[in-house]
Formats: sequence, C-alpha cells, structure tokens
Amino acid sequence: MELTKNALRVLHARYLLKDERGSVTEPPEEMCRRVARNIARAERLYEDDAAQWEEKFYNLMTSLGFLPNSPALMNAGKSQGQLAACFVLPVEDFMKSIFDTLKDAALILQSGGGTGFSFSRLRPKADVVRSTGGIASGPVSFMKIYDTAADVIKQGGARRGANMGILRIDHPDRIEFIRIKRNSGEVTNFNISVAVTDAFMEALQKNGEYHLINPRSGEVAGRLKAKEVFDEIAESAWESGDPGLVFIDKINRANPTPHIGSMDSTNPCGEQPLLPFEACVLVSLNLAAYVKDGLVDYDALALDVRTAVRFLDNTIDVSIYPLPDIDKMHKRNRKIGLGVMGWADMLILLGIPYNHRKAYQFAGRLMRFIQETSKAASVELAERRGVFPNFRGSVYDAPGHAPSEKCNNDDHSADRNPLDNRRMLQWH
Repeated sequence: MELTKNALRVLHARYLLKDERGSVTEPPEEMCRRVARNIARAERLYEDDAAQWEEKFYNLMTSLGFLPNSPALMNAGKSQGQLAACFVLPVEDFMKSIFDTLKDAALILQSGGGTGFSFSRLRPKADVVRSTGGIASGPVSFMKIYDTAADVIKQGGARRGANMGILRIDHPDRIEFIRIKRNSGEVTNFNISVAVTDAFMEALQKNGEYHLINPRSGEVAGRLKAKEVFDEIAESAWESGDPGLVFIDKINRANPTPHIGSMDSTNPCGEQPLLPFEACVLVSLNLAAYVKDGLVDYDALALDVRTAVRFLDNTIDVSIYPLPDIDKMHKRNRKIGLGVMGWADMLILLGIPYNHRKAYQFAGRLMRFIQETSKAASVELAERRGVFPNFRGSVYDAPGHAPSEKCNNDDHSADRNPLDNRRMLQWH
C-alpha cells in the first residue's frame, strides 16, 4: 500500500485508531483490514462467504481502487459503528421539533456524519406565534443556533461538523438567507443553498414576478421580480461562494420513492438529495487505477464497480445508526452513493486535456458505463437478497423495471434480516 507523506499525515490525524494517550495503534493496512472485516460481516446475513468478501474488500482498498466515506474508515469495528456519511433531518415549524432536530444532528455530527436541513417550513421573521402571543424570529435565527452547536462538536473527535442549510426561493425571508454569508464569521459550519422552483425559473426567463408564500398559512405573502432576487444570489455567491442553487422540483421529479415523501434537502455538499431521516453510504472509485498502458481497463473497472456496490449494500446492514428513525428509513430505501475520484489523473494518463471536447465526451461514456454496470450489480443483488422494502409504489415498480418473480417474493420481511433491497443509486 504505497501512500504519500501527506496521505499518511491525514490518516494519522483523522482515521487510524488511537489509544487513550492519542498514540496511533494501527498501520494503514490494518485500518483497511478492520473496515473490510466489519463490512464483510453482512455476508453472513445472506449465507454467503464473509471471509472471501473480506479479502476482496481488503485488496481493493489497499490497491487504492476505491475508498469508502470517512465515517466507515473512522468507525468500522468500533462500538458505535456509525458508517454513513450523509443524513437529512426534518425541521418542522414548532419549537420542540426545532430543538429535537438539533439534538439529533449533534449525535450525527459526533459520529462523523454530515447533516442537511431545510428551514423552509419555519414561519418568517415577525410572523405571528399564536401560542405565546409573540412574533417569530425566522429561520435564519435558528440556523445560527444550529451553526453554533456544530462549531463545538468535533465529528468523532476527527472532523468539524458539516451541514447544509436550504431555504425555498418563495420563502418571505429568502433575502436575509441569501445574504447571510456576506457577513464574515456567520454560519461557517454550513453550506447554504436556495431551493429554486420551476415557477421562479419561468419568471426569471420572462423577466417577470413570482409569488412569496408564507409556509405557516400557505397564503401568498407578496410578489417579487425574479431577476432582482437572482441578482442577489449572484452577488452573494461572487462575494462568499454561497448560496448555491438546488433545483427542488427537478429533484423531486427524479425521486425514486415519491409515495414515501418528498425531498427538500441534500447532504452537506449538495450532491445527495435525501428524504427526511434518510442516510446514504458512499464509496469513491479511483479512476486513475484503471488506466493500463494508455487505455482504460473496462473489465477491471466493471469487476470493481460490482464489488463496490456490494460493499455499500453491506455497509447499510452493519452500520449502527444514531437514531431509530434513520435506521428504519435507510434500511427500507437502501440508498447508496457510488462516486469517482482521480478524474484529472486519468485524463493525464490518457493524454487528454482536461478542458477539451474529448474529455467531455469521454466523461459521458465512462460514467454511463459505471452507471449501467452498477445498476446491473444492483439487480443481481436483488435477485439474491430481495427487493428493498419500499419497492412497492416506487418508480421501479413498473413495467420494464419490475424484478423477476424470485426477486419479487415476500419472504424477506422489512422487519427481519436479511433486509430486502433492490439498490437505488445516487450519483456524485
């Protein structure tokens, strides 16, 4: 396992096990063994050879063919055993929900995960609070409280808290939200994004107005020129890097389980939309490892994509989740995230300029190959292990998507192991 000095420095600082004095107690190879052994334990649930898969997972990690997300590297084999990276928690418009979610987020951050929240359901600043006779402080004020909490929580003692805060473009407090990072030192533990609707984009294209909606009452709370709001977004993004844009209607059109709920937030980096209480486990394939003599070794890549899908699915079963609601939701939907790294290195090895048309065309072909191969691996697992429990009513429960009779049986109840799963893939 050949590692650079910088890689070793990061491993020693964040991922390798330490004793009570803070001294490292395992080399990098043993970290990979610890992770491989822990993830392979899931094979026993399906009466497969755990030792065989432990070796496959170990060899793939030590060859730097892929690496799992940070919580798996940090926590596999430990008593807490929380292995997922991405979470979304709901924030409802009453005080108990706001602070219950903050408590839940603290547990997730402490375990090494990152959290996403939509504050769009919170009533706007100065709106009425009938239960107390007072006025609301607005979603931005509560986001600042969340940020302060994240600031004092070290993720598993290794990473600072990472969060995503989202507010809909039609929320009355959207300008305060958009401008929040123009003030130095505000919400430094959050990435923020505006949830942009189709209606807003249509108004922007026509240089027209769009409606603001009070989330408490559902009533129209005003009208604004779409271009003026978009200019505010652009100005803030130029000055601070935030906010980003989340095309929320498009995301929900691609929601694989609309019968379970709608998506209103993503993980901290924005690449993983999730339902409330959903989690996701991640692996990144090292593309540079699949260039041999100036060509892409597609056979090796296909084999390792299949192994990565199995690794991720196993991770769902062995992870010890911080909340029962998350455990239930993740095991019923069984989402995994298969991403890539080393793209620039691959292009260098292939002699393709990064910003050339050939690079764009090659990227499309390569990711289509990975996507199709991973979906085939998902179906193969479903044939053996069963469909995911929320399959009925999902977009896959339709002609052209339905699994075979063997895969579609009801022998695997959602309340027992092995848990049903036809994997749903979300792409970085």
